[in-house]
Amino acid sequence: MRFGLFIPQGWRLDLAGIAPADHWSTMLDVARFAESGPYESIWVYDHFHTTPTPTDEATHEAWTLMAAFGAATSRVRLGQMCTCMGYRNPAYLAKVAATVDIVSGGRVEMGIGAGWYEHEWRAYGYGFPRAGERLQQLDEGVQIMRQLWTEGVATLNGKQYQVDGAICRPLPLQEGGIPLWIAGGGERKTLRIAAQYASYTNFDGSPEGFARKSELLAEHCREVGTDYDAIVRSANYNVIIGETEKDVRDKIAWYRSHLEPLLPADVLESRFQGYTDGPLVGTVEQVAERLAELRKLGMSYAILYFPEIAYDRSGVELFNRQVAAELA
Repeated sequence: MRFGLFIPQGWRLDLAGIAPADHWSTMLDVARFAESGPYESIWVYDHFHTTPTPTDEATHEAWTLMAAFGAATSRVRLGQMCTCMGYRNPAYLAKVAATVDIVSGGRVEMGIGAGWYEHEWRAYGYGFPRAGERLQQLDEGVQIMRQLWTEGVATLNGKQYQVDGAICRPLPLQEGGIPLWIAGGGERKTLRIAAQYASYTNFDGSPEGFARKSELLAEHCREVGTDYDAIVRSANYNVIIGETEKDVRDKIAWYRSHLEPLLPADVLESRFQGYTDGPLVGTVEQVAERLAELRKLGMSYAILYFPEIAYDRSGVELFNRQVAAELA
């Protein structure tokens, strides 16, 4: 099994209490920790406002971080989970990603999706197109990026985007262009776009959800004539891990106390369980067993979020020693 690690960037209130002047050093320290293994990649979110509700806490911009990590690391691959197509013109985004690929020595992944955070869209003046339009943006944008990365020029007269001779030079260093991660589990459209264009997918990580999305992806691959087995299926997981059940409870209690001053009480109550009841919340044995079960379903790339990693590395170090060592 392959592993990626989310870097705290503030979006999930995971830099709160750290002085802004120390944010970059905190993020870079975690990234360099990931470079020592077992992580193949590091990831950030492409958002501008915090979740589950907008606050005045920091949220650092994803592609700025991609460039910075590209220059400051040497091994790990660099991903976003996931870039929102509607936030940037796709030809411009392809050019940005190609430049970061050059800076990083060919280590960029392109996580891309249709976007969902309505408040954020409207606050930044993007409107909030209906789902069908956002998915059309995703489809057309991916086509433009693929042209630019493989041919160095793109022309497309689409319903959402129009480009006419857009040039991308130099090309990305990676042969065939930057790998595309099509993120999202929309069963009719998103998974079909993934079947057509993706090297990787990223969707529901629960055993039941993962099995269903995988079956639908396979069906779309048969319909469009692509190789289902060539697409790596991944999922994202919150990890709260301890040696004992008490350790796990203590970490959950810490997480709650961390979020309480930052969120309205009703929001905390409605969202907190969703943060702490996932398959990778538990003891070492429980987490290892659940990952082994997911691997049998075809989940071969787990991207992990440790809520406390900016403040305390005991959880990620425990995972590295006693779980990843067996599964990597």
